[in-house]
Amino acid sequence: MTFLVAFVVAVLYGVGVYMILQRSFIRIILGLSLLSHGANLLLLISGGAAGLAAFIGRFSGDDTVVDPVPQAFVLTAIVISFAMTAFCLALAYRSWRLTGDDDVAQDEEDVRLADTALHRGSRK
Repeated sequence: MTFLVAFVVAVLYGVGVYMILQRSFIRIILGLSLLSHGANLLLLISGGAAGLAAFIGRFSGDDTVVDPVPQAFVLTAIVISFAMTAFCLALAYRSWRLTGDDDVAQDEEDVRLADTALHRGSRK
């Protein structure tokens, strides 16, 4: 079962990175969401196998107790990813209102630097 969840985490990371590399702002936001879901799932996997709740009070010697720290990390990560997604959606809406599309603009300075690096590499 852990291998299946690890495979799902790998797929979420792979699809998230692929979508971040797109030119559409909405795809970038969806890619960031997929990456955060993959990170949350990875944190839950790190918690170990299921067991008794950590705050019951009495345990016998052979009972396993769940570590509550990964669950607290996941709750914190969910809140942070929700705030990040809301902020990015507000940026996408503002960009759409100003430009009329959701494509990320090509930066002329990046193009110029890439061209100079390409010409320097061909001279050597």
